[in-house]
Amino acid sequence: MADDVTQVHLSGPQIRALAQPLRLRLVGQLRLTGPATATSLAAALGTNTGATSYHLRQLAEVGLVVEEERPGSGRQRWWRAAHDMSSFRRSYYEGDPEATAAVEWLEAFQVRHFAELAQNWRRALPDESPAWQETAEISDYMLHLGSEQTTALLREIEDVIDRYRRLGQDEPGPDARLVALYVAALPRIGDVMETSEDVT
Repeated sequence: MADDVTQVHLSGPQIRALAQPLRLRLVGQLRLTGPATATSLAAALGTNTGATSYHLRQLAEVGLVVEEERPGSGRQRWWRAAHDMSSFRRSYYEGDPEATAAVEWLEAFQVRHFAELAQNWRRALPDESPAWQETAEISDYMLHLGSEQTTALLREIEDVIDRYRRLGQDEPGPDARLVALYVAALPRIGDVMETSEDVT
């Protein structure tokens, strides 16, 4: 089952399509909860069915969602994510200013989303089990590396993440839940506030 996970390296049209908040949320929701109709997606995301249907069609045009045939569904259209995961790098879009602008928007969105997740966790922390209170953490490390070394580090981290993704699918722990894991390797620019090596 774990070997069936699919990944897409986003093309220019695909990343341009994703640089819109509702479309990004639609793909995320379909990946998280599985196939759904425009009506159920609208209810889950707090929007209207017309907007949801329109943006699903836009995503379908670039191959990020596909319509799923369901016997007996009548006029209801069911949609599913075409892939389990996405990846992109700026170098993919050299010479495509619109796609480059979409990359910048998505990167900024990821930063805001991480901050929101961290704040939500901090608010929920008192009600969490002792095990999860001790498990979840935010750490930062300062390393003196070259660009090739940094790339190699990230590829090794991706291999470890993939191993644990497969483990979570095949043998989830008794208190398994979705865990958001963010990985960032950012060269230090300017006067950034010094932080401790391990902040939990």
